[in-house]
Amino acid sequence: MLTVLVFLAAKIAFMFFCREGHDFGMGDVWDVITHGLSLDLSTALYVVSVPLLLTIVNVWWQNERVFRWIMLAFFGFIALTFSLAFVSDTSLYPFWGFKLDASCLQYLETPTEAMASVTTGYLVVRFVAFIVITALIFLGYRAIVRSRCVEQQRLSVLKRIAETVCYVVAIPLIVIGIRGGLSESTTNIGQVYFSQNQFLNHAAVNPVFSFLASFEKTATNNTIYHFMDETECRQIIDSLYNTESTDIDTLLTTQKPNIIIILLEGCGGEFTEIGGRNDITPNLNALAREGVYFTNCYGNTWRTDRGTVCAWSGYPSFPTMSVMKMPAKSRTLPNIAKTLVETHGYNTYYLYGGDINFTNMRSYLVGGGFETLKWKQDYTAEEQETSQWGVCDGITFESLYDMATTAQEPFVIGYSTLSSHQPWDVPIQHFDDEVLNAFYYLDDCLGRFVERFRQSDRWQNTLLVLLPDHGIPYNEIIESHPLLNHIPMIWIGGVVKEPRRISQVCNQTDLPATLLGQLGINHDEYTFSRDVLSSTYTQPFAINTFDDGYSVYDSITFVNYDFIGNMVVTGQGANQEELMKRARAVLQVASEDLDKR
Repeated sequence: MLTVLVFLAAKIAFMFFCREGHDFGMGDVWDVITHGLSLDLSTALYVVSVPLLLTIVNVWWQNERVFRWIMLAFFGFIALTFSLAFVSDTSLYPFWGFKLDASCLQYLETPTEAMASVTTGYLVVRFVAFIVITALIFLGYRAIVRSRCVEQQRLSVLKRIAETVCYVVAIPLIVIGIRGGLSESTTNIGQVYFSQNQFLNHAAVNPVFSFLASFEKTATNNTIYHFMDETECRQIIDSLYNTESTDIDTLLTTQKPNIIIILLEGCGGEFTEIGGRNDITPNLNALAREGVYFTNCYGNTWRTDRGTVCAWSGYPSFPTMSVMKMPAKSRTLPNIAKTLVETHGYNTYYLYGGDINFTNMRSYLVGGGFETLKWKQDYTAEEQETSQWGVCDGITFESLYDMATTAQEPFVIGYSTLSSHQPWDVPIQHFDDEVLNAFYYLDDCLGRFVERFRQSDRWQNTLLVLLPDHGIPYNEIIESHPLLNHIPMIWIGGVVKEPRRISQVCNQTDLPATLLGQLGINHDEYTFSRDVLSSTYTQPFAINTFDDGYSVYDSITFVNYDFIGNMVVTGQGANQEELMKRARAVLQVASEDLDKR
């Protein structure tokens, strides 16, 4: 009973501390508690099973001192585990938008980088909360253990026999309770989903169960999706992904320009004119008007490590897996840099102000053909402290200018910004809102760089591609909102013929094929990338994956689908069934391809 009460209290605390941007009433709190109760009971039975077995032993082996210490040690571990799960879940949800699962462990190999999103004060508050919650849970369990030991001393032999029989009979009942009944369907997260409001569904999920259950789907690093027979799936994919560039619309003045690709950290459309904002990123908005602006581009994913692979390798993202974290696969992927080295002898560079070892980034970049890497450790100790993540954008944009004006031509430079990321620590104060302020700083750094680089003699033979790595949740813009993954892709530079607006719906994974098509380079190996400017691009659509779900778009339709609840969270437009079939075909073929690593 105490364990269930602890879970209920954690649910209420979760809803209170993560309420920003989520409207709910007392009736919703009650619904969350009642619908989530089955999962809480199942998880509580896991906890009860160990003390039950120990108690059976203690009925006949009456060493109360040993029994008490074993039970206290067990419940001390449980208190620590529960507290860690509750604090982690409540802390991570505002950033990630989904319940605690094993994917968070991928980012603990480099703890300094993993903690860079938050301030010291933030960590101190969470640590104190962890200690207090652990102590409270443990004190509750200790009281029960003491009560049990006192009662045990009064049992007669007959009562011991009777109690043992009761415990033995209870074992299969507990197993059935853990399993969720006798039917083929076992206890799962989706059983507590009850609302079209995903926040309420997530609040109902027990974070301890969510974390443990996620190990099943990540145990082999890859979830193989199978939604339809292979023939139908292949027909859909063949109609969607044609790797040839035919009768392309030429945007550039040369087929051998210098190339700079800047991945703008988290710069989703809600911070640009896409979302009706002209005050946050005025420079980016102005550059869109002077260059080639892909107005309906969508990010494939929700994290930098995944978005980087999508942009450079044209490879899809997955709900529960990071391809960058799989060196056996990531090193086999095509990469724009590698292709340009092999076909045109380009010189390659990558710039990042953070730890380039985070999420296996170094391995991916080196395997992808980047010869020169400049990162956090190449800066002074003082510069490394200008941001929680490392070197702030103002300094790395200076490095980008130096690199672009001194690199041996022809060159391709990749650059990942980092200041527009939690904890939003930037050296200017333009907005009171720290999130908006961080994106204003990114835009200011970008504008200064472009104006300075425009004056150099390298400008005339250079193409700059500006592309966010992903969007971020902000206020009401959450995963089920079509604006979350709508990102700007902008091509500028002296090699751009004229201002253009490309309205075709596309993904960031389409950058490799589209760019290489402009350069007259074969891109057959980029099997999941499409040349948006080719006459063969006849079925425009975009897909985004997030933890246990996907979103899919075309010019008139948007669908957000949740695998756990097995439901459409948001559906707008006439082509919903067709788009969902396309998305599932992509996931099926891509997961099979990933499994070949």
